[in-house]
Amino acid sequence: MSDMRQALRGDCHTHTDWSDGGDTLHDMVVAAAQAGHDYFAITDHSPRLRIANGLSAQRLRKQIDEIAAVNQSLAETGFRVLTGIEVDILPDGSLDQDPNLLADVDIVVGSVHSELRMDKAAMTRRMTRALANPHLDILGHCTGRKLPVVTDEAHASSRRRPPSSFDANAVFAAAARYDKAIEINSRPDRLDPPSNLLRKAAAIDGLRFAIDSDAHAAAQLEWLKHGCERAEAAGIAPERVVNTWRLDALLEWTKSHEI
Repeated sequence: MSDMRQALRGDCHTHTDWSDGGDTLHDMVVAAAQAGHDYFAITDHSPRLRIANGLSAQRLRKQIDEIAAVNQSLAETGFRVLTGIEVDILPDGSLDQDPNLLADVDIVVGSVHSELRMDKAAMTRRMTRALANPHLDILGHCTGRKLPVVTDEAHASSRRRPPSSFDANAVFAAAARYDKAIEINSRPDRLDPPSNLLRKAAAIDGLRFAIDSDAHAAAQLEWLKHGCERAEAAGIAPERVVNTWRLDALLEWTKSHEI
């Protein structure tokens, strides 16, 4: 196990069968606890992503209540399930969920899932506006690329999808300015950002990162090792990775964006 993997305390981007995941919330939580995490964020999709059964405001409220009950049952263990969402970044840079709900959850990952072929200037404006939003904490899989690999026995090879075009210097500078994190997505069919952009991001003083599995099934939680290896290869120190932090520090950081 790499030094970075040993330093990770949790995972900030995962999915359950509430949206397009293959396993239940309970099964994902059990697997995360068994993997040695201190905390674990459930970030199912937002309503615009219908193909992924994205959560309406009403369904997200129900999930928040369910997670509260789970945490009550885990109170003596010290393990914590975090409420969250992977919210779509809409073409104008706004976020696809009720702002009051985004303020209520523990962590918000914002990702581009539509109109990935926007021109460079428009995509840059879209992403930088999202990063300026006080509810967003982590910019997920920033290029949106897909690699033609077999992710596991239950998933066929994904088709190649080229990365979106945007001004990486401007986007990464905005993330640093607003104290947001760039996700190092560990899925074998994403590995996003690509290595050249990850090195560019690593060179920006003050820029933070989140190494996430983007797991859609319990067995995929182990994919964190891929992101850890890539972060180390880019020269990123563990203290720059928000999910190496203690839970209280992580939540203090996410809440600071809304002040």
